[in-house]
Amino acid sequence: MDTTTKKIVLPGEEIDLQGMKQGNGIYHENGKYYAYQLGMLQFYNNYVNLIPLSGKYYPVKNDKVIGKVIDIAPSFWILDIKGPYPGFLHINDTPWKSGSGELNKIMNTGDTVFAKVNEITESKQIWLSLKDNGLRKLEGGHIVSVQPTKVSRIIGKGGSMVNMIKEITGVKIQLGQNGIVWIDGEPDKVLLVIKILKFIEDQAHTSGLTERVKEILEKAR
Repeated sequence: MDTTTKKIVLPGEEIDLQGMKQGNGIYHENGKYYAYQLGMLQFYNNYVNLIPLSGKYYPVKNDKVIGKVIDIAPSFWILDIKGPYPGFLHINDTPWKSGSGELNKIMNTGDTVFAKVNEITESKQIWLSLKDNGLRKLEGGHIVSVQPTKVSRIIGKGGSMVNMIKEITGVKIQLGQNGIVWIDGEPDKVLLVIKILKFIEDQAHTSGLTERVKEILEKAR
């Protein structure tokens, strides 16, 4: 299919993948594929992706997200992932071991984790996992929010943008697809990174952004 083909779809609208693979923003249910939200279909590299036209986050399997614990059940945590539904993290999908009813000794309400969307059930239950490289409980640091639709611009091609920010500032950054960002480092550098994130968010539609961000970072050294 022509990769320049564009089509606007509505939330819940059925999507014909036309022999291509399911990409971001699309969910599978009863043998059919549907749009999570209002967006534009993009056909590229044998995948069909939905590019959101609004800023709300809709989880997709294998997304990396940052979630905050809002409640605790006997065998799993309930997390706010800034989506339409909460996320659930079962003790079996973590590297930890705990007896029933003792999960608060590992993580309590208000704690945050960098997790992966492991499964989205037909009833829209979102199950998370910490069983992958780099996934963990986040200690200390600062949490900021950006528009989920701008996350890919902050990451940059092949991670070029976010890696440049890390290298120049020395700040640790964990970036969730849900628009939640964890930052840890020297206070003045953390403030600089927050300023840069907002700048990228505002200027995401413009060209030459990487060079302008690099210039700002170099001047602030």
